[in-house]
Amino acid sequence: MVRYSSLVIIFFAFLFPNDVEASIVKKSKSGICHDENSPYYARTKSFLTFNSIQSCLESGGRLPKSQGKPSGKKQFVPDKIPQHLAGKDEYSRNKFGNGWADEDGDCQNSRMEALISQSLVEVRFKSNKMCKVVSGKWISPFTGDTIFKASEIDIDHVVPLSWAWKHGANKWANEKRVKFANDPANLLSVESSLNRSKGDKGPDEWLPPKNQCQYILRFQRVYKSYELLIASAEAAKLAVIQKTYCGKDS
Repeated sequence: MVRYSSLVIIFFAFLFPNDVEASIVKKSKSGICHDENSPYYARTKSFLTFNSIQSCLESGGRLPKSQGKPSGKKQFVPDKIPQHLAGKDEYSRNKFGNGWADEDGDCQNSRMEALISQSLVEVRFKSNKMCKVVSGKWISPFTGDTIFKASEIDIDHVVPLSWAWKHGANKWANEKRVKFANDPANLLSVESSLNRSKGDKGPDEWLPPKNQCQYILRFQRVYKSYELLIASAEAAKLAVIQKTYCGKDS
């Protein structure tokens, strides 16, 4: 955090009025962080100064209801997801394929393959056809608890399908959406109750009871690998959440 006295600000504002205003983020007395895109930026006269929205938030500040683009230059994130890319069309599960895919045609769909690969012991199948898993040994990444019955497990999409739809997947080809819905990198064997309580929420609205940092980092890896879009206000929230649970150097 960098603080400037009123005289210094006035002096530099006189010399470079546009550059000085655009280079700082103002934290008002009420604790709201305003960058140059905030409608209240010019009207905020009593404030502490920061060099980025993120540093202002990390000091205990909060975003205004109408958030503009952060002044940091390191990475571009849009103020809002562009309307031609945002998932304004109605989401439905079948936009990502009709359930779990069996791409190699071996009768084991992607749910079963996730159960097989994530079990700590050899799984047991319902029949000799080896299509449906009924038991194994899974350690839930959400709680650390052990689960033995496949019927008690949901396969969680780390980045929920509905969340992806709203962040650009509505413009993908059908093949890419099916791939995303069945990508092992996006699948976790977890308790059914927790998967359903999560729903389509991102990390800014829901985190598991344990292993929050690992979950946050995996969420980020998946959405970045698929180049999903995220607005600046949401990105700022996620950055604060990551620092809270993962530490400064994550």
